[in-house]
Parts: sequence; structure tokens; C-alpha cells
Amino acid sequence: MERIFSGVQPTGDLHLGNYLGAIRNFVPLQTDYDCVYCVVDLHAITTWQNPDELHRSIREVTAAFIAAGVDPKKSIVFNQSRNPNHAELAWVLNCVARLGWLNRMTQFKEKAGKNRENASVGLYAYPNLMAADILAYKATHVPVGEDQKQHLELCRDIAQKFNNDYDTDFFPITEPLILGEATRVMSLRDGSKKMSKSDPSNLSRINLTDGPDDIAQKIRKARTDSEPLPSEAAGLKGRPEAENLVGIYAALSNLDRDSVLSDVGGIMFADFKARLIDKAIAVLGPMGLEMRLLLDDTDYIDSVLADGGTRARAITQPILDDLYNLIGLAR
Repeated sequence: MERIFSGVQPTGDLHLGNYLGAIRNFVPLQTDYDCVYCVVDLHAITTWQNPDELHRSIREVTAAFIAAGVDPKKSIVFNQSRNPNHAELAWVLNCVARLGWLNRMTQFKEKAGKNRENASVGLYAYPNLMAADILAYKATHVPVGEDQKQHLELCRDIAQKFNNDYDTDFFPITEPLILGEATRVMSLRDGSKKMSKSDPSNLSRINLTDGPDDIAQKIRKARTDSEPLPSEAAGLKGRPEAENLVGIYAALSNLDRDSVLSDVGGIMFADFKARLIDKAIAVLGPMGLEMRLLLDDTDYIDSVLADGGTRARAITQPILDDLYNLIGLAR
């Protein structure tokens, strides 16, 4: 069976963008793929994290996976630091990847901002660790959002260069899976910015642990415009807030934007927001409740992560042993 690898960083409260862009896609993939779902805590520490908050966030992401429908008996669910093979392979790939490739990574430029000289080496090199996450399992597919496509392309370049350098087909050339509507969810307060846990306004995002009242309030206060909704997706051009809310509704309904607009075209936003509130509460409400219950059972969460870490290393250790033998390192 082909293998999926995907991960989510534990860097604060999870929100609707994390769910629609990644987590909800994990569930149906379990039917057709051997799935490895990782809480990528080593990626999180590329910027400083409060240790207690990081520990809580690791559990929160795990709870979100399970509440969304990921079966930890069927799929492997673990946190990255439980399997040292990720960091071990990352060093080998650091020696394969080229500086010029990393210099083209746009996310480093965005995250480092004007203080590039003060950014950590880990923040600069973390695309190589991301490649190691994937290649340690010889994953054949990775579900990615638009903002991660560049990193997967780097992973493919690294795998191809390694194979060429050692005249082998050791690593697969991993394929992207971009699934469904609203793979990039924008802020409820500014349709030009991605929904983010770092936004100072809590009204900009719907957190996965929000209750029905919070969900309803945030959608009611979401920024819109004064025009009625168009009858087709082309009419959303130049209306980022409208496009964002329609995209969210479409994704929550498992429809495309045109299908939604054929039904709601011509109505004003007050009426559309009422529909969106009902849909969001129906989908997110039960998951948020399940997350809160799971987070009260830390022993269970920790047992899932421990079991997943053991199962993950059982896959990667033989792959690393073969790689060491291939490149001439003693084991």
C-alpha cells in the first residue's frame, strides 16, 4: 500500500484553517493509504517555545487528530521528537541539499522578516527536516496546502539528487495531494491575510475548541462587503472576504464554490452568515466537544503518542540502516 506522511506544528491554538487545510483530509486517506500523522514538535522549536505551552500544544494537536476521526490504531499518530530517525536523516539531507535551494524558500523570508541575521539556523534549514520527515518513511504522497508546495518540491529535488549521487532509486519522488475547497483559509477580519494563530485578534479565527456561541459570534462579526453574493465563483474576484466565507462554507459542505453560489447567489451576507453559522456549528461543534474531553484524559493522549512513536521507529529504523550502508557509514 502507498504511504502518506503529514504533520501539524504544535504552536498554539488550532483553528479552522488547520482543520480545513490539513486535519480533515487525514480521515478519508486512512481508507486507501498507510498513514503516518505526526505532531512536528521539532519544527516548532525553530522559534522559542514556552516548554509548558509546547507540551500542552502537542496534546492538543493529537486530540484534534482523534476528534476529527483519525483512528490511532489504524494510522500512526505520534510526536516527531519520539523518533530520533527524523533528526538523524535530516543531517544526511543537509549534506545533500544545496544552499541555493534553501535561499529560494519564501517561507523563511516571510518568517524571518527584517531580522534574518537573528533567525535560528533551524528556521533556515527546517525544509530539510521536513524532507527527512517524509523520506524517513519513504512516503509516496503528502497532502499539502498551497503554501507548502515549495517545500515538497524541495523534498523531491533532494530525493532525486540523493538517488543520482548514489546511483540508486532508494527514495521515492513523493507526490503532492491537494484536496478540496478552502485549502487556504483567510482571516475573518482581513481576507487578504491567512488565518493564523499568531493574529492578535481572536475574532480573526475560529479555534477548534470554540463552543457554538463563540463560533456564531465570530462569523457574525466577520468582515464582508455590502454587495449581494454572486451566482458564480467568477463574481467573487476582487472580493476577498466574500470569497473566503463562501470557500469556508463550500469546504464545510463538501461542495465547490459554484455549487454553493448557485444556491445562495443574490442573497445578502446577513442571511448567508446565518447559514454559515449553522453549518460551522454542525461540523465543528461535536469535534470541539470531543477535543475538550480528550484533553481531560492526558494519560490516554500520552499512550497514543508513545505507541505511535514505537510504531513509527519500527518503519524508519530499517530504512536508516539501509541508507547508512548505502552511503558508507558504520552502523
